[in-house]
Amino acid sequence: MKTDLTDTTSSKINKALTKGRREIGTPAVGMVLTLVIVTDEENAYDALKAAGDASREHPSRTLVVIRRVSRSPRDRTGSRLDAEVRLGADAGTGETVVLRLHGEVVDHAQSVVLPLLLPDAPVVVWWPVNAPLDPARDPLGALAQRRVTDSYACEEPVRELSARADAYAPGDTDLAWTRITPWRSMLAAALDQVDCEVRSVEVEGEEANPSCELLAMWLADRLGVPVQRSASDGPGLTAVRMDTDCGPVVLDRPDGSLATLSVKGQPSRAVALKRRETAELIAEELRRLDPDDTYASALRFGVDKLSAPDGPSGSGDGDGDEKPGAVPAPVGSAAKAKAKDAAQEKTPVRKAAAK
Repeated sequence: MKTDLTDTTSSKINKALTKGRREIGTPAVGMVLTLVIVTDEENAYDALKAAGDASREHPSRTLVVIRRVSRSPRDRTGSRLDAEVRLGADAGTGETVVLRLHGEVVDHAQSVVLPLLLPDAPVVVWWPVNAPLDPARDPLGALAQRRVTDSYACEEPVRELSARADAYAPGDTDLAWTRITPWRSMLAAALDQVDCEVRSVEVEGEEANPSCELLAMWLADRLGVPVQRSASDGPGLTAVRMDTDCGPVVLDRPDGSLATLSVKGQPSRAVALKRRETAELIAEELRRLDPDDTYASALRFGVDKLSAPDGPSGSGDGDGDEKPGAVPAPVGSAAKAKAKDAAQEKTPVRKAAAK
């Protein structure tokens, strides 16, 4: 069921939602959160499709905010709010409201969204593209418990990670981080099978891929060893090679679908490690609404390395002893403290850090 409202208000939209639920016999109960998607007209369809698929696991009220900024100065003086209300089969397992903001109301999107939030339910804001530099200070981001961005959609993805680290606030996350969850789980499980000490790591993947950089940061942060970044043709992450005192441990995925896990002294095993769709990534992020401390730690650990001449994204001629593309590890008591913290943390990384 679809209802189009032109030059409307938040109050009229709420009335249309109530009327629509009565007509199709669907109550408002059962929705667990409000998902606010801030995007443009070009990317709205893909974002809505991903949110609709994710709603099968997380029934929610989805509010799509599209700012229609006119190029004509004459049109900027008039404020107008147009809305499209979707219920039933047209909205997955929840409710969807597409909000198109015109004129001065573009700068006050939070005033439109606030009356439409589900009462006593968490709020998640997702920017598929064009995320603000400081999501927590954004007027819409300030309404949310979780703020989801995607550095892969930026023009300079790796440099974007540095801005994310500077502006990080509890509740921030990045789909580039979500994409490496299976890799982190697989690597932790691989290290759990051997009683060896990791001496160095190489992360291979597409150049300027933020997921590759985040995985390198995470490994350097948790294991306290040097991590080398090397470029490949992709797609995405292609391999992680860990040098241990018991022999190499290699997780290789050349085709973006099937990976091979090789541990010295054991037969090689094929493991499913496919590249996931956006709907799966969003569904994973909606499963936990508490701050992701592991992401914050990895992000802050690597931010200085990103801007260094010999950092993961650098190509300078530094005079240090580290190889270009390497993420240097902490030394001395700092490394021991990080390993201890990782072992105590209740996340999939604890086993990898314990090694």
